[in-house]
Amino acid sequence: MPVGFRIEARDPVSDARAGVVVTEHGEFATPAFMPVGTAASVKGMWPDQLRGIGYGCLLANTYHLYLRPGHERIRGLGGLHAFMGWDRSLLTDSGGYQVFSMSALRTVSDDGVSFRSHVDGSLHALSPELAVAIQEALGSDIRMALDECVAYPCERAEAEDAVRRTTVWARRCLAASRREEGGLFGIVQGGMFPDLRRRSAEEIGALGFAGYAIGGVSVGEGKELQREAVAATAPLLPADRPRYLMGVGTPGDILFAVSRGVDMFDCVLPTRNARNGMLFTSAGPLSIKQARNKDDGRAPDEACDCTTCRSFSRAYLRHLFLQKEMLAAMALTTHNLHYYARWMAAIRRAICIGNFGEFVKKSAGSGVDSNFAGG
Repeated sequence: MPVGFRIEARDPVSDARAGVVVTEHGEFATPAFMPVGTAASVKGMWPDQLRGIGYGCLLANTYHLYLRPGHERIRGLGGLHAFMGWDRSLLTDSGGYQVFSMSALRTVSDDGVSFRSHVDGSLHALSPELAVAIQEALGSDIRMALDECVAYPCERAEAEDAVRRTTVWARRCLAASRREEGGLFGIVQGGMFPDLRRRSAEEIGALGFAGYAIGGVSVGEGKELQREAVAATAPLLPADRPRYLMGVGTPGDILFAVSRGVDMFDCVLPTRNARNGMLFTSAGPLSIKQARNKDDGRAPDEACDCTTCRSFSRAYLRHLFLQKEMLAAMALTTHNLHYYARWMAAIRRAICIGNFGEFVKKSAGSGVDSNFAGG
């Protein structure tokens, strides 16, 4: 079945909406956060734990799975869902961002991207057609068109060329799509140039994708410019399709983007910060490795009911972290992903009961932006 989307509630003041994305592997409610499972695994988490926390969609990385273990191997083992033991929805990116991040190892042309593997230095060519073929072999429910992402800052000419190329590649991705199941999302680029963002949104939006993503943010531009780009782009995307902000972000960033009409998010922040000893809590960030926690018998977040907060003290978690015990990363990741799931549920609930404006005001008063700038 193709990807479906229905809107169940709208905020009367802002552009926030609550909806449901439907895929071959079930439904997930929006606004939705998708934990990042780069190599077909959310680090430190069992699939059952992610299901128990309430996640309905995970993200996996095309670039990494193409290099190891290979998309054809995964296809032969029953596809990515069977390979990783996940029976709910999966989104795969196109690999474009990973290639972008390796500027010293890649060359971009209208044909695609040539790059050297970060694993063994071998040379590869990623075309729009191959990006689609890899994702179809993986069997993901939501697949992303190959795009060209530019860094910040960049010259206008570079951003303009990336917009042109992204549109050309988007058409080629649609033409190459062979699977009826699932859906292909287009990506809007344009750097920090509002007119290029508008042009890209118009060109990509006219192509009839199953959903649309805002790309090219979180590339060094800072929070203010990021939010300007999101605010300028989101309303231009087709209102009857899911809107996805790629690689963002903090709880405050997510709340802002929801108010502008964005439905889907992914970011490594909750899992990466957990592995570095930082917890998101109702009282603000908590660095578990600090000495002040060594004799603290309190739960990490006394307002949280996750397994970590019900089971372990700050002192014990600090001990595990300093000892480099595997349980430290597992426990801290469990809490952070629980926090994000609870945050998204609270946002959705506020939209559904018509209280989103008050929720935003209350969140701003609690300093959610400053408290959750990342560890």
